[in-house]
Amino acid sequence: MSLATLKNAAQLALNCMDLTSLTGAESDKDIIRLCQQASSEAGNVAAICIFPQHIPLARQHLAAGVRIATVTNFPHGSEDIARAVEQTRAAVALGADEVDVVFPYTALMAGNPDVGHTLIQQCKQVCGPKAQLKVIIESGVLATPKLIEQASCIAINAGADFIKTSTGKVSVNATLDAAQVMLNAIKSSGKNVGFKAAGGVRTVTDAQAYLTLAGQIMGPEWVNKQHFRFGASGLLSDVLSTLTGFVCEAKGGY
Repeated sequence: MSLATLKNAAQLALNCMDLTSLTGAESDKDIIRLCQQASSEAGNVAAICIFPQHIPLARQHLAAGVRIATVTNFPHGSEDIARAVEQTRAAVALGADEVDVVFPYTALMAGNPDVGHTLIQQCKQVCGPKAQLKVIIESGVLATPKLIEQASCIAINAGADFIKTSTGKVSVNATLDAAQVMLNAIKSSGKNVGFKAAGGVRTVTDAQAYLTLAGQIMGPEWVNKQHFRFGASGLLSDVLSTLTGFVCEAKGGY
């Protein structure tokens, strides 16, 4: 890969990044630091992804144009629809621009696809016009192309604005094979749905592979922050090093 190609990939990865901290041990200082890392001389990330209780503080310190994403039904993908909906409602009320809700993937694996459709549909309803709904299918646990495709299609049909690979909390997170299945599901649906690769994308070279795949399936013009995201913390360091020579040690979730 040429230096110019690498820098182009790094810039696009930065612009499409959800800078993430989901350890559960974040202090106010950590959140403020994350907000500061979201903006640099190289540009802004698309969003930060944090737990709901940190949203008000982040709003005070985040640069204009950087969105706030949060997580609900996280990380285990409970089948408790009412709980997931209430968490999502509360996150939107706190000011989330985007809600990453975990699909009840174990229910799907047990042969119950209906709970996932209902959960996503109702969470989408409480997002209303204020927030986008990004659905984490946990592709590394679903494992098979058939289940990954099924979860993707259920989420898309139930109203997801994005489908996302992973929570970052399991042993297998984003993979190119899962991304291919999910992107093809989006393309086949004909709907305006985005894709987010989360967990394990740590270098610009890693990111470039996903960006190239998305461009091949969806078209190069589709690959922008409106349709494509990386859920990452470790990726920022390599991106900034590639673009500016400055190395940032991001704390975080993925």
